[in-house]
Amino acid sequence: MTQRKRKLLGTVALLLLIGAYAVLAVAVAIVLQVRNVSKVAELVYYVVAGLLWVLPAGWLIAWMQRPDA
Repeated sequence: MTQRKRKLLGTVALLLLIGAYAVLAVAVAIVLQVRNVSKVAELVYYVVAGLLWVLPAGWLIAWMQRPDA
């Protein structure tokens, strides 16, 4: 697969990943608020959830940037 095709597929996949992750993160945040967890636990969740999406996005971007054979 050429780098150009990988970038196209990777861009679409990245947009889908971020959209799905945002929906999932909001759903978990709502559950935390309904269960009245402590503010510290909420803060920890928001920090972790705010940074966790970077790992799969980084792997995807690294795959997209791989040079052609």
